[in-house]
Amino acid sequence: MTDTSRPDDHEPTGTPIPSTVAGDAVVDEPVAHDDLPAAAGDLEDRDLDDRDVDDRDVDDRDLDDPDPGAASTVTEPDGAPATDGPRHAAKSERDRVRSAVEWVAVIVGALIVALVVKTFLFQAFYIPSESMEPTLEANDRVLVNKLSYDLHDVNRGDVIVFELPPDEVGSDGIKDLIKRVIGLPGDVVESRDGVVYVNDRRLEEPYLAEGMITGDPDDPLNPAIERQTVPDDHVFVLGDNRSNSADSRYAYRGPIPIDTIVGRAFVLVWPPSKLGGL
Repeated sequence: MTDTSRPDDHEPTGTPIPSTVAGDAVVDEPVAHDDLPAAAGDLEDRDLDDRDVDDRDVDDRDLDDPDPGAASTVTEPDGAPATDGPRHAAKSERDRVRSAVEWVAVIVGALIVALVVKTFLFQAFYIPSESMEPTLEANDRVLVNKLSYDLHDVNRGDVIVFELPPDEVGSDGIKDLIKRVIGLPGDVVESRDGVVYVNDRRLEEPYLAEGMITGDPDDPLNPAIERQTVPDDHVFVLGDNRSNSADSRYAYRGPIPIDTIVGRAFVLVWPPSKLGGL
């Protein structure tokens, strides 16, 4: 509170006000604080009192009702937020380590999923030759469903991928072949005049190129199918390009065991312009 009492041993102090003219002389008359209007002094006192109350209210509020969610920020003299030094650096290092661990977990998880999918569900295969033309051409890629024959039997007309016996793997290292199923276990298959018959009924083959026949006497690479019965647990397979396919017509290959089937090729995935089901 401002002390407005007049000092006993000193001249009144105050602010000079405009001089009073006394004849030709000019006299400066200082005015003491006591000479100011009472209302002004009262107003000043009230302002000071109000500020005291406001400050006290703020202090009380800060002490009695702290806001647990409010974060205090310490600033440096230049106005920038202060850091905690080593503590802040340690937290940043922990964040970097955690981020690295998360990325490693994502990558490892993705690899595990890919391995599981490839091993048990789907696998892409590359077509190295022309034996399935025009359905599949060299350098095409297909996706094979490995679960198909765990859920249902092999069907005539399916395009399948099967494993070669180790003694039939050539110098090219190809271990898997892709062919079309023509005969199922117990079927009687043969070719007559270039046409395939199954159980003495002509087999419709819309997937063959126009003019393609099965068994050309003038083409040693396109032998006929000798009448035969497909053994149990085997299927008879042919390539769609009958003049360039090492399939079940050849004695060294014959019908293939069902348990060597990797899965059913169900979609052509490459090139994108040929994307579609098989």
